[in-house]
Amino acid sequence: MVETANTVFDFEAETLAPAPDGQPKKLADYGGKVLLIVNTASQCGFTPQYAGLEKLYRSYKDRGLVVLGFPCNQFGAQEPGAAAEIGAFCEQNYGVSFPVFAKIEVNGANAHPLYRYLKREKPGLFGPFGGGAIKWNFTKFLVNRDGRVVARYGSATKPESLASDIERLLKEKEG
Repeated sequence: MVETANTVFDFEAETLAPAPDGQPKKLADYGGKVLLIVNTASQCGFTPQYAGLEKLYRSYKDRGLVVLGFPCNQFGAQEPGAAAEIGAFCEQNYGVSFPVFAKIEVNGANAHPLYRYLKREKPGLFGPFGGGAIKWNFTKFLVNRDGRVVARYGSATKPESLASDIERLLKEKEG
């Protein structure tokens, strides 16, 4: 599927929350929305970014932004929990209301097809020479309303610093 994918809307992923848990969700259901796709973890130094991601989501969701969280345990085993634990943690500690998906891998042979695509489209600092690998939790990909990946941000990039880029994409087709 990765080789033939044209946009992020060509993928699906298993849901974690809100509900129904564990069901496939077509990302095409988010067609026409601006997406911020993030690999997350609940025991990471960057975990407080959940608050910033939630704030962005609440601030812009009525204009068409959707934040999509993808828990991943590949970096320092910082997302060891089962689906119910991850969902409860996100909701109880950060009031997360944006869609969170089932735990995935973002690098290696078992990387989720969506993440293989994201890395191909925006390989990051070292470009194709670095293999596009995700370096740590809370790497962020910004996707326009047409499903095209327009930017990649590292873990240290705070969600609130993305507001102007999000605003620009939201305005592209608002009216």
